[in-house]
Amino acid sequence: MTLNDEALASLRWNDQGLMPAIVQDVNSRDVLMMAFMNAESLRRTLDIGEAVFWSRRRQELWHKGGTSGNTQRVVEMRVDCDADTLLLLVEPAGPACHTMATSCFFRTLEQFNAEPKQL
Repeated sequence: MTLNDEALASLRWNDQGLMPAIVQDVNSRDVLMMAFMNAESLRRTLDIGEAVFWSRRRQELWHKGGTSGNTQRVVEMRVDCDADTLLLLVEPAGPACHTMATSCFFRTLEQFNAEPKQL
């Protein structure tokens, strides 16, 4: 996969130079997670063929599965009609969530609302 400089410049990054990236399993079509990408993580993803994001908490690139082995091989990337959100269609090598759930979206809003909140 490649992206020329003109196309990269045409993407609509937010004020922090970031863009939401939704990750979807290419086979099951389950939505696995959402993370942020910057221009550097997008280039790196295209270079290595695996999902690389920008960690807002750590302020560094984050190669998904680089430590756990739960990588996400990118099969296809799409951009939405406003060019401000990316969709990564991936083949996951394991769970997407740090909780070891297949998807980060494993709770309904009602379940979340019923959980005891930590103070």
